[in-house]
Amino acid sequence: MSFTEQLKIISQYLIPQHGISIAAGKLAEVKTEWFKNLFIKKFAAAYNIDMSIAEEPELTNYACFNDFFTRAIKLDSRPIDTDEKSFCSPVDGAMSQFGKIEEGRIIQAKNHHYTALELLGGDEQRAKHFTNGEFCTIYLAPKDYHRIHMPCDGKLTAMSHVPGKLFSVNPLTANNVPNLFARNERVISYFDTEFGQLALVAVGATIVGSIETVWDGTITPPTRKEIRNWKYLDKSITLKKGEEMGRFKLGSTVILLMEKANWQWNNPINTGSDVLLGEKLVTKLDN
Repeated sequence: MSFTEQLKIISQYLIPQHGISIAAGKLAEVKTEWFKNLFIKKFAAAYNIDMSIAEEPELTNYACFNDFFTRAIKLDSRPIDTDEKSFCSPVDGAMSQFGKIEEGRIIQAKNHHYTALELLGGDEQRAKHFTNGEFCTIYLAPKDYHRIHMPCDGKLTAMSHVPGKLFSVNPLTANNVPNLFARNERVISYFDTEFGQLALVAVGATIVGSIETVWDGTITPPTRKEIRNWKYLDKSITLKKGEEMGRFKLGSTVILLMEKANWQWNNPINTGSDVLLGEKLVTKLDN
């Protein structure tokens, strides 16, 4: 690791992570025309954003940076896999890691692991569902579409907001900060599916202004010191495969946890490969 990379890692331990994220969130909501237009245009150019797939391709028509960042895309640009025995990708991003949850442990990067129990905020009952199951971690870069969609049909049963740090979640940080995804602030949504329990974890990061869901709106900010839990057993919140379930205001990572089954990962998928919303990820084979 170069000196510059070491400096980037060390600086993340020293900066006021939440303070910077709150400030970034406020800037992203500014509607002053000259400012938001300049901000959006510079960002779009720096990251080579493909606006041809956006429902609104004109950059100056967005009311603020957050509206641009969470822009809707044309439905036909992301066809949803129709295989009823498969999960599809819930986001556009890069496949950071995927595979089996072995003895409760999840791969973060080479020589770095964390546990499902840690990721789920210490909830032993829920963590048991994913013993020897499967997981995948998808990193959303600044250029990516930042809405999160359902990987399969599911009925929402519970949600947790686990407060924590706000380290960057880029590959450099994932390779060098132990327990990164189990340390960062996160929102965990639990679903009953025909494949068993599914946990969809939206992980916060530096300058992530907000994590939202379609059923309860903004979950964070504000952040709190204690874990918050919601139960939806008396509500019928059912979402179809490919339906929007939430979004990031400024980028981050999504982790899926699946129960143990005879899973087969889609052949072209490799660690580091790009995936698109709706693309087949993994198929449950008949026993």
